[in-house]
Formats: sequence, C-alpha cells, structure tokens
Amino acid sequence: MIEISQRLQRIGDRVEQGSRVADIGSDHAYLPTYLIQKGIAASCIAGEVNKGPWQSAVRQIQSVGLTDRIEARLGDGLAVLEPGEVDVVCISGMGGSLIASILGAGEAKLVGVRQLILQPNVAAPLVRRWLIEHGWQLVAEDILEEDGIIYEILEARPGDPMVPYENSTRTPADLIELGPHLWRKQSPVLHKKWSLECTKLRSVLDQMAKAKSTEAESRRQEMEKRLTWMEEMLTCMQMDNV
Repeated sequence: MIEISQRLQRIGDRVEQGSRVADIGSDHAYLPTYLIQKGIAASCIAGEVNKGPWQSAVRQIQSVGLTDRIEARLGDGLAVLEPGEVDVVCISGMGGSLIASILGAGEAKLVGVRQLILQPNVAAPLVRRWLIEHGWQLVAEDILEEDGIIYEILEARPGDPMVPYENSTRTPADLIELGPHLWRKQSPVLHKKWSLECTKLRSVLDQMAKAKSTEAESRRQEMEKRLTWMEEMLTCMQMDNV
C-alpha cells in the first residue's frame, strides 16, 4: 500500500465511494494510487500539464500494477477530460487563483461531476468566490497543519451556493475569507493560521512605515484596515472558545 501525506489522505478520504475520479495536477499519481488501493474509487485519471511529472505518474502507475484502473493524461487542466467522464474532480497543491482559472477554463468538462475537492495552497477565498458564482455549494471544509504548513480543503457539490453563508453572525464577505464551515468549527489550526497572518501583516506594516510615498501610504491604510479586521476575527474566536 502506498504511503501518502496527511494532506493527500484527507483529500482522498472525502472522495465519494465507487466514483470515477480525475486528479488534476496529479504529479506522481499518488492520490489516484491511494484511491484505488483503498477501494475508494472505481477508476482514476491523473492529469498533468508538464511532461516530466506526467512521465513520473506513468511510472508510478506501472510500478503498482494499476494501468487498468488509472490513466495518466498529458494536458492543461480539465482539457484532459471529456464531459461526463468523471464523477469527482480533485485539484490540489496549487494557488487558489490557478484553481479558479482551471475550473473556469474547463467548466464545460464539469458536466455530470457530483463533487469537487479543492486544496488551494494560498488564496482560498478566490476559490470560494468561484464556487458561489458558478452554482457550486460548499458542503464541507477541513484545515490541517503538516510539516509547518497550514492547508485548507474545500468540498463542493452542485446546489445553492449561498446556503453555507446563511444564519451566521458574520457577513458572507467575512465567511468567504474565513471559510463558513471552518468558522463554525473554529479549530485551533484556524486560530493559528489567522494569528500567523496577523504577525506577517504587522511585520509588513512596520517596514512600510519607513516609506513616505503617497502610494505607499494608501496601501498602508488598506493593510491596516485588514489587520484590524483580522484582529477582530481572532478576538471573536477567543471569546467563542472560552
């Protein structure tokens, strides 16, 4: 059995049982291998845009004897798929802007897809906004720390995209930043993430205080406003967890 990172395992364990899965940006095809060996997926497509990682995926699939269940395809994003070919699409290990771009460029390939599992390394709010704008309901979120890095995992299905943002003390704009499900659970990892974000922003502001240009001053005011918002969210988390 393949050993994979906790991040990939958390993604894989969210996949609907017996589904046909596409892993976009699959690299070494570790996630598809895990999904087949664990009996989670019926079949997998490992998509890669670069030839080197695609060749690595081919070798991995061959080495575990799963060429009849996993197919490595070379192509850009969802271009490796045909409409209706898979039930689940996983995209992980890249920025939120790139994930949103991949989904937007290949939206026609999402016909029949029942589940999106997305793990942006940064800019998760961009992914949440894309889901809202394109009729996908965020049904679950996870957050974890592994090797000193904090990851967010988003699971979405076709549905009313505003449901997760209703009945909360926070505004939809706040929840797009925080993650509506993450906010409700308020794990220690979420608190740590935003504490670290505050620390980084304070450091940047300290450096910007030395700049005197009008442009720098305008930017500094924007960042101070964001820092105030972050500190308010952290205070709310601390009060909720008392």
